[in-house]
Amino acid sequence: MSRDDIKKSIQQIFRDIFDDEQLNISDETNAGDIEDWDSLEQINILVAIQREFTIKFSIDDVEKLENVGQTIDLVESKLTL
Repeated sequence: MSRDDIKKSIQQIFRDIFDDEQLNISDETNAGDIEDWDSLEQINILVAIQREFTIKFSIDDVEKLENVGQTIDLVESKLTL
């Protein structure tokens, strides 16, 4: 799966979670950029990503995430294992 395919899937997850079909994410998007993105939504995002890609994140994995780009990179790395 290409990085663009991963990003498109994550884009849809964000749109579903934040109930906004116009929401667009970039690699630099972070919690400060989306008003309703709090710690609970962070958990919802990560759970949805794990389900979508049938992968598991460790605590160490998610502690380091600062933006969407790093999340995409993490998913990509998990899929290539």
